[in-house]
Amino acid sequence: MRTKLKDSLLPLSGRKYYLENVPREKALERLLQEIGKFEEFYSENIPVQDALGRITHIQVNALISSPHFHAAAMDGYGIEAKKTFGASPINPKSFKIGTDIFPLDTGDPLPIDTDAVVMIENVNQIAENEIQLESSISPWQNVRVAGEDIVEGQLIFPAGHQLSAVDLGALLAAGILDIEVRKRLEVAIIPTGDELVPPGKELQDGDLLEFNSVVMSNLLEDWGAVPKVFPIVKDNFEEIEKVVSEAIEKCDVVLVNAGSSAGREDYTSSIIEKLGKLLVHGVAIFPGKPTIMGLCKNSKDIEKTVFGIPGYPVSAVLAMSEFVKPTLAHLIGINVPSVQKVKALLGRKTASRLGMEEFLRVKMGIVKDKMLAITAKRGASVISSLVEADGIVRIPRNSEGLEANQELDVELLRPLEKIEKNILMVGSHDNALDLLIVALQRKFGYQLSVSSVGSMAGLVALKNEEAHFAGTHLLDPDSGEYNWSYIKRYMPNVEVVVVNFVEREQGIFVRPGNPKNIKNFSDIASKDLSIVNRQSGAGTRVLFDHFMEKEGLHHSDFLGYDQIETTHVGVAMAISSGRADAGLGIRSASNLLGLDFIPLHKERFDFVFPVEFINSNLGVNLISILKDSDFLENVSSLGGYKTELSGTVIEEF
Repeated sequence: MRTKLKDSLLPLSGRKYYLENVPREKALERLLQEIGKFEEFYSENIPVQDALGRITHIQVNALISSPHFHAAAMDGYGIEAKKTFGASPINPKSFKIGTDIFPLDTGDPLPIDTDAVVMIENVNQIAENEIQLESSISPWQNVRVAGEDIVEGQLIFPAGHQLSAVDLGALLAAGILDIEVRKRLEVAIIPTGDELVPPGKELQDGDLLEFNSVVMSNLLEDWGAVPKVFPIVKDNFEEIEKVVSEAIEKCDVVLVNAGSSAGREDYTSSIIEKLGKLLVHGVAIFPGKPTIMGLCKNSKDIEKTVFGIPGYPVSAVLAMSEFVKPTLAHLIGINVPSVQKVKALLGRKTASRLGMEEFLRVKMGIVKDKMLAITAKRGASVISSLVEADGIVRIPRNSEGLEANQELDVELLRPLEKIEKNILMVGSHDNALDLLIVALQRKFGYQLSVSSVGSMAGLVALKNEEAHFAGTHLLDPDSGEYNWSYIKRYMPNVEVVVVNFVEREQGIFVRPGNPKNIKNFSDIASKDLSIVNRQSGAGTRVLFDHFMEKEGLHHSDFLGYDQIETTHVGVAMAISSGRADAGLGIRSASNLLGLDFIPLHKERFDFVFPVEFINSNLGVNLISILKDSDFLENVSSLGGYKTELSGTVIEEF
């Protein structure tokens, strides 16, 4: 049931907000029932060679047979088969060329009064115009009879068939040069928002690049539709209404991007109600809840389907795939192609919101013969989560989450053969890992999938066989050593080898010129400045706490101690954008964003490998990259690294 906001809360006269929580399948069913059953669609005749991927509008019958004559199936001699009966090595039969037997190449029509072809290697030429056979041949042997492939008048394809490359060959073989296909649906994309600017424009504070239309356009192309992208429309009711009215005149389906939630300037639902019928506003999925569906009549009294697509990019992609794609298929009378799925075990326990179907993005890989799924970024606005993900797991509405090692169905976003070459690394973050990803892909075709959850979590994942290896830089404050005491504590019975990745420099990030004149942690605390920190269990968090205690400070002395980023670049961005005054991280991340850097400490960043992995082909190849001179030169160019120990075994346990 819809909940209607009181009119007194409406900032615009006549505006009505509805935000439901309709189950995904019910929302789609509601829309498709209103659209009605597919009966007829506009068609067009096009040349067969241009018809790849198009949908046949009517059934297609052959105009000619293929082949349309009896043809030689191989090089040899055409002959009437009964003339060869009785031929044998002790009783060969002779035939005059051009009178009794006729030379043929593959594909030649059979001469009149012949019904078989003798292979050229089975004849003996005894004179210039005479050959001899030592065996008989059956009627129609080595002959492609007329209609062997296609018979004139037979059904080639029914209506509603999507044409493949080989289908086009069959059509031409059947004498069909032009074919009647359903017209491709034209879909309007209307980006809305005062904050949107086109790619390439210099950005000011508050500007957001409008790239959803590019993503949506290419999805539509993949699905056989024709996208029509309108210019960006400002957040103005009358302007958006005008463009939507124009779009329902010109296009078959309309997508209004953004303006679909219940915010101050979200007009889409009100415009659909004014121009037609609002069917759904709010679906019980995450990401994608603010999705809107409705029908609007144009000046010819034809109903057009109108969607309000959420503005966040992940929400937009999911709304497109879950609602727009099946709607387009319904409108042209075809089924939605099935998605490849595989079984996988979930690496870590994952909570989810009860009552919402969550589309969980996961990274995948095979560890000890088990296909694992590791949770990736989950935000609706984080398009990189889709770029990095290998698959999608649907968490049902009636579930509060998934358990570790639970077997799941994963919908694949990339080919299985590529996923099978993934290497899963769990643990700490370092900028040089990007270079390792590139080198492994280029040299060996492996995809290194990094899950930056912190050093301690990496060791736990490795112990639980949820990763191929871990990245760690955990300082033992008592001994001053790195990693080894933690490995013995968290993985006491696991045989591992510790290999150095890099030595690197940690320090305090500050804005260019160090405007707050920060020299150490005490300065940050005494001047009541804000920081951004790393997550609990991260090596940099351990180092921060070490310096904090060394200077006699407490976490309550730091404004923003619980403000968390999971990568060094995230910390650097928080400083650069003014969200915090300082943060601890590695020099290369500071260099990347042009920050000033106050060096404090040098440390080892190591990889922890299970013995069986480091001795595998994957492990041997990975270690070879760590020792490659070109790779090490690229790492050094980032700044703040020493690579003398890279690829060297530090400890074995």
